[in-house]
Amino acid sequence: QVQLVESGGGLVQAGGSLRLSCAASVNIFSYVMGWYRQAPGKQRELVALITSVGSTNYADSVKGRFTISRDNAKNTVYLQMNSLKPEDTAVYYCNFPSYWGKGTQVTVSS
Repeated sequence: QVQLVESGGGLVQAGGSLRLSCAASVNIFSYVMGWYRQAPGKQRELVALITSVGSTNYADSVKGRFTISRDNAKNTVYLQMNSLKPEDTAVYYCNFPSYWGKGTQVTVSS
C-alpha cells in the first residue's frame, strides 16, 4: 500500500507563492509523479508531471508560474507555485501510479 501525504497548502493573496510537498511511503525513483487539482464543481485536472529522469510537463494554465521537482532520496515531490491567481484555488492532489493523496487546499484571494 502506497501512502502519499501532501502539505504546504493554505490561504495566500493573488501574486503570492506557495510550495507544496508530497511525501511518499515508497521509493519513487522509477516512477512518474504528478500534481493534479480539483476546483469546486470541476473535474480533477493535471497540473504538472515529472518523470524518473526529471523531464517535466505542465498544464498551459500554469506554465511559467509553477515548477515541479523531486527529491528521490527523500521520496518527495514538490510543486513551487508563484504568481498565484484566484483561479488556482483548488484542492491539490499528489499522484503516484494508481494512488492518490488526500489533497491539500490552496485558496488564492483577490
